[in-house]
Amino acid sequence: MAKDLLLEIGLEEVPARFVRGAMNQLKEKTVKWLENARIPHGDVKAFATPRRLAILIQDVEEKQADVSEEVKGPSRKIALDENGAWSKAALGFARSQGIDPADFFFKELGGVEYVYANKSSIGTVTSEVLPEGLSGIVTSMSFPKNMRWGAYDLKFVRPIKWMIALFGSEVVPFEITGVHTGNTTRGHRFLGGETPVSEPRQYEAKLREQQVIVDVEEREQLILDQIASLAADKGWNIAVKEDLLEEVLFLVEYPNVLFGTFDPTFLNIPQEVLITSMREHQRYFPVLDGEGKLLPFFVTVRNGDRTSIEQVAKGNEKVLRARLSDAKFFYEEDQKLAINDALAKLAAIVYHEELGTVADKVRRIQVTASKLSDALRVDSRMLDDVTRAAAICKFDLVTQMVYEFPELQGVMGEDYARKAGERAEVAQAINEHYQPRFAGDRAPSSLVGAIVSIADKIDTIVGCFSIGIIPTGSQDPYALRRQAAGIVQIILAHGLKLPLDTLFNLSLDVHQGRALKREAGDIRKDLHEFFGLRVKNVLSEQGIRYDVIDAVMAAGYGDLRHAIDRASALTAAAAGERQADFKLVVDALTRVGNLAAKATTREVNPELFAEEVEHALYQAFNVVKPKVDAALEAGDSAVALRELSVLKDAINGYFDRVMVMAEEENVRGNRLATLALIAEQTSRIADLSKLVW
Repeated sequence: MAKDLLLEIGLEEVPARFVRGAMNQLKEKTVKWLENARIPHGDVKAFATPRRLAILIQDVEEKQADVSEEVKGPSRKIALDENGAWSKAALGFARSQGIDPADFFFKELGGVEYVYANKSSIGTVTSEVLPEGLSGIVTSMSFPKNMRWGAYDLKFVRPIKWMIALFGSEVVPFEITGVHTGNTTRGHRFLGGETPVSEPRQYEAKLREQQVIVDVEEREQLILDQIASLAADKGWNIAVKEDLLEEVLFLVEYPNVLFGTFDPTFLNIPQEVLITSMREHQRYFPVLDGEGKLLPFFVTVRNGDRTSIEQVAKGNEKVLRARLSDAKFFYEEDQKLAINDALAKLAAIVYHEELGTVADKVRRIQVTASKLSDALRVDSRMLDDVTRAAAICKFDLVTQMVYEFPELQGVMGEDYARKAGERAEVAQAINEHYQPRFAGDRAPSSLVGAIVSIADKIDTIVGCFSIGIIPTGSQDPYALRRQAAGIVQIILAHGLKLPLDTLFNLSLDVHQGRALKREAGDIRKDLHEFFGLRVKNVLSEQGIRYDVIDAVMAAGYGDLRHAIDRASALTAAAAGERQADFKLVVDALTRVGNLAAKATTREVNPELFAEEVEHALYQAFNVVKPKVDAALEAGDSAVALRELSVLKDAINGYFDRVMVMAEEENVRGNRLATLALIAEQTSRIADLSKLVW
């Protein structure tokens, strides 16, 4: 007969950002332990609030499954000594498996006889293994930050205050840090009390009676429904940011949504400042109108019922008024700081001990942005804007507002620059040069912002690579992967004709002004590999097949626009209605490529042609080549691929009539040179041999 199993760990309030991970970890560890312990079970559900982690497993069998398996030991040659008795190796195998050597038998495997034995294990009663198992699950949990308390050695996210461990209606007895398991849980800190749980399936209902919604999904939906109802009632657009919702979800056990107001005069401050202050300091949801403009209201979630909800709202309004007053003070004080004075302060901020100050970085950004502008052939007006934007792009780092809210860097720079009389294009670029700030963020909309953004990001990447800071595994403290992905996104978004080689070289030239710790060639090689992975990710996100990605990447990815175009053209050709025809083209061109690898020259002498098909293929190629060149220059790989496909019949006819590897060296070399010319054009699109059919 099966019983339900409940484990609850009661804690002091856990930081919200740790709760979901801890809940998932508890579930994974419990399921894995049950599996390893050979205990069949039914559905598993995890629960979490700021004060508890819990798991309910339905239909847990009362006895471990019996096991019978055939185990393999050493070979006969090793298992028997010269007298035919069991060797030390065989006896050691018997001890390790708990088997009597008398039960050994031999079986042949791969032409060799081995010792075998049947190993059986009778399952233990589940209730006997649960205490040690559940205790081990709890004590093996790990967290980003741990605590120790009292004289106990256990490190845990927060002190354990109570525990429930029920198998059916029976308590599973064990103790951790002086806390013994029982069948009593604790409700809401202020609205509930202690309550017994007679059997596991009562758990949710019992806590609901004590003002705790323990189901995470139910609690989240309750918050969202209340917010939606308030928004509909007031005609508001309440901006629910996912990360803030996640935090609020794990700050409350019994959620009730309420709203408050603030003085409309605060709306004279940029709304990004107000929204950030509300979200970061108070965990409030901002209220917007239909056009996305901030209204003088806020929405928050109370951990409790609706008793005296108006007084709670007034208390929140009072706290927010103080926060916004601080923001207003910082904002007004910052505007007294001249941009040039702010720039002078950057020299006192260390960017990296081996890469200099922030002022040094800004100077490198200026030079890099100027070189990029030359490479992209921007006009003189835009060059002036790029130069100015690059020179002042970091000035807001020394403002009080950015010190208080680092996430507003760039946002405040744009606002302060506009108020200081800078050109709109320059001010906009100060904000945009941080974009894309995160995965899914948009690229800078202006070319000025795009150029300064690329200059900033490539300076960071090359600077770090030059001193040996290269992301490995999950370690990427300087977010270099994100910045490289941002460069790729910007180049594609603006369709910039900016080969990666050009970008690497000009940034390396700028960094040559200081002593590099590594050889430029090694840095360049690492940069190619690093950006190659980012390009692969872009292609994969666009739904390109892995073999097509490999084929395109093998042909080079320095020009990102063409790499994307080639991948799209190849995908369309390989997956369309004429896929079978295209495979024949690929087969022909791949055969050409395989033989062309043996060519030592691309100089073809038509006078050495001995067969008409040689003339036919060479003439067909000369017709196709300029069309392929023109198509690739225009960035139309589909046309280039279509033109190369025209050569299929001529290639097949050539191989039917011609022995490429002729005995005469000059004839053989001439024929290989012909194929090399064709292979060279094909390789500009992709390495077709990597396609999988």
